[in-house]
Amino acid sequence: MSYGIRVLVEGDYALFTRPELKVERYSYDFITPSAARGILESIYWKPQIKWRINKIHVLKEPVFTTILRNEVSCKINDAEVRKLMNGKSSKGYIDTTKYIQQRSATVLKDVKYIIEADFIMTGINSEEGDTPEKHYNIILRRLRNGQYYHKSYLGTREFPAKVTLLEEECPKSELIGEQDYGMMLYDMDYSDKNNIVPIFFRAKMVDGIIDLTNVEKVR
Repeated sequence: MSYGIRVLVEGDYALFTRPELKVERYSYDFITPSAARGILESIYWKPQIKWRINKIHVLKEPVFTTILRNEVSCKINDAEVRKLMNGKSSKGYIDTTKYIQQRSATVLKDVKYIIEADFIMTGINSEEGDTPEKHYNIILRRLRNGQYYHKSYLGTREFPAKVTLLEEECPKSELIGEQDYGMMLYDMDYSDKNNIVPIFFRAKMVDGIIDLTNVEKVR
């Protein structure tokens, strides 16, 4: 039995930042596999399962626009957090009026995707009765009821995503033919927490569909 699902993801704006262009943020042409996985984990995450993204359908032609965003130029360091946890004097926050910076970002506008995914059992924290069927039914129920652990977003939290379970035929994409978008971020390898490694793949699209089931991954 297959435990795959398909979800329709929509949003007014999206920003899937290219890692080589971080100062002035510039989005990839469509959602990355890691961002797609993050959307599904916002709906249902458990250590017992691991999501796998099989296909991404890009239903609309990518349209870019430029906006100005307020960002901060620093973050709270570990030492400040430890002081706060130990009850010592620490402000425990960032003064945004002091560190605020305005940067431009090239973002996607009016996006619409279909994510095809399934999951595998990890064997972590397994209990009696912990079966794929159990998790699959919970996932379906949460999607049908619009439940989530945190609000899904499209790359950054200021761009919320509308996520709907797709139970009918997939709509056709506006994109026709084959396109090669070059190297694209696939995911991050967290197996060594002291050396987190990005994983890339060559993004090839056929009639609006990126098939991720047999892509060659490059570190």
